[in-house]
Amino acid sequence: MVIIVAMDLTLQQIVEGIPKSLLNASDRELEGFQKIIEETIKLREGQRNLQVMIKNFSASQIQRS
Repeated sequence: MVIIVAMDLTLQQIVEGIPKSLLNASDRELEGFQKIIEETIKLREGQRNLQVMIKNFSASQIQRS
């Protein structure tokens, strides 16, 4: 049995979790931060894809043995 717990956050709770430095950032700083986040996401996806490729390659090598 799987139990999923949903956490409903209020807008105030979300805002309280954002660092003040980010809230006070300029548009240029926010654009830079957004680019960092986008590249981080790409890197994570690439890492996951690589892990799947390695797993599939390893499985195919075992089957050939």
